[in-house]
Amino acid sequence: MTRRLTRAEEEIMLILWKLNEATIRDLMGELSDPGTPYTTVSTVVRVLEKKGIVGHKAVGTTYLYHPLLEKKEYLKGHFAGIVSKYFDGSFTRMAAFFARENDLKLAELKELMGEIENKLKEDGHE
Repeated sequence: MTRRLTRAEEEIMLILWKLNEATIRDLMGELSDPGTPYTTVSTVVRVLEKKGIVGHKAVGTTYLYHPLLEKKEYLKGHFAGIVSKYFDGSFTRMAAFFARENDLKLAELKELMGEIENKLKEDGHE
């Protein structure tokens, strides 16, 4: 499940990924806009539940919500969409774009290449 989230859904998910589980009140305390109404937060969480991205368990008279979608899985799908839409499916073009836009130094690029090589070796790709 790598469907694109709305801004509100993404903000809720970032909090849930950070906290692992939370009540609506916990979520409200972490939002960028502390004045967001309880009903708004509750509605967004219910939508995420319907999408199969968030689950809950009853604790007394309240619900404790937790992510069902891993952050890594969401990121993988999200970035694949960006690469496909904006870089013609080329990770090389995307990496070159970010290197240029962020004025990466040669040492930083070498470090990045080292990390990629290590990850490929770990995954059994030589």
